[in-house]
Amino acid sequence: DTLFIVLRKQRLIFLHWYHHITVLLYTWFSYKDQVAGGGWFMTMNYTVHALMYSYYTARAAGVRVPRPCAMIITAAQILQMAMGLTVLGLVHHWMHDVHCPSNMDNVVWGSLMYLSYLILFALFFYDAYLKQPSGDKRTKAE
Repeated sequence: DTLFIVLRKQRLIFLHWYHHITVLLYTWFSYKDQVAGGGWFMTMNYTVHALMYSYYTARAAGVRVPRPCAMIITAAQILQMAMGLTVLGLVHHWMHDVHCPSNMDNVVWGSLMYLSYLILFALFFYDAYLKQPSGDKRTKAE
């Protein structure tokens, strides 16, 4: 997705580069231990990216994609982050009850990562789709 943004000569926002750098670091950190939850994280990420790449491809082909499609993709990203936190909560619970290949460091760092993404994607959603332009005094209900 970075390539699409750069080729379209758009600005990379903080959320974008922060997300990619921290995911890279977390996956390097987690891969060595083959931690529980990794399959869920990958599946959720592939699913959301399939939506994103379909959107980017349509836009690159000159198709006018309705605004609700972009909103759905961002909402899916927010859901992905909430589910990531849920999976890590389950991993933490199972670490103590059954053999679950993970460790507390991974649960803590993964939780911090997913929580930061949840906050940043929610703020992005608000700013991009809900926030009134500064010059517009009308309410959303109008």
